[in-house]
Amino acid sequence: MAAEAWDVSKTVVIAVAVTLFVRFFFIQPFNIPSASMEPTLMTGDFILVDKIDYGYSKASLIYPLTRMPLEGRAFSDMPDRGEVAVFKNARDRNKDYVKRIIGVPGDTIQVIGGVLYVNGKAVERELIPDPETTCEGYNPSARRYRETLPDGPTYTVQECDGDSGDWDNTAPKRVPEGFYFAMGDNRDRSADSRTPMVNFVPHDQLVGRARRVAFSVDGDKAKFWEVWRWPFAIRYGRIGDKVE
Repeated sequence: MAAEAWDVSKTVVIAVAVTLFVRFFFIQPFNIPSASMEPTLMTGDFILVDKIDYGYSKASLIYPLTRMPLEGRAFSDMPDRGEVAVFKNARDRNKDYVKRIIGVPGDTIQVIGGVLYVNGKAVERELIPDPETTCEGYNPSARRYRETLPDGPTYTVQECDGDSGDWDNTAPKRVPEGFYFAMGDNRDRSADSRTPMVNFVPHDQLVGRARRVAFSVDGDKAKFWEVWRWPFAIRYGRIGDKVE
């Protein structure tokens, strides 16, 4: 019995160690708690974040190591425009945010009438006919666009309030060295670099790049305790989707 107990304990310790090692250096799961990145990421998505792409800093460590007085970044690389990144927001109790990188150091970003401008040029966008688009279930007139950044990345954005939202008109902001400008794809439902709460994202606060949807569940269809409804709440079609 003692030998069996030791074998079980050893297996558990090894499994925990391997899990922590993978989360620390390679891949970390995150859940999406809000609609700020719809339609790319849905509330209830669980995504896998690649830590290798952007290197390692205090922000990419696992709590409570994130409280350590560390500075700088090791094996660092810059994110490109259009990539979906996870970062810590020091202005919001160090919460994890998931947004799309829109501006890199040296870029000037502005929004005029809901249209995104990068370095003084309007970003190309094409209206997507989609009568089923809604914003949190209450706005049947929401619109979606295919937006293409200057370097070529193309993705879908959503507007809930047309071109008259709170952050559809902003002053030009030049991205300083060592920082990035990030925005949510759900433009009228996102706290991002347009707002004082987020502003520019420091390079040291990047956690990693969002790669894939590992799992997805519609919380409106099943509560946590409604086990019998879980199979009907899972968004099977989203599992394994690449985050682009």
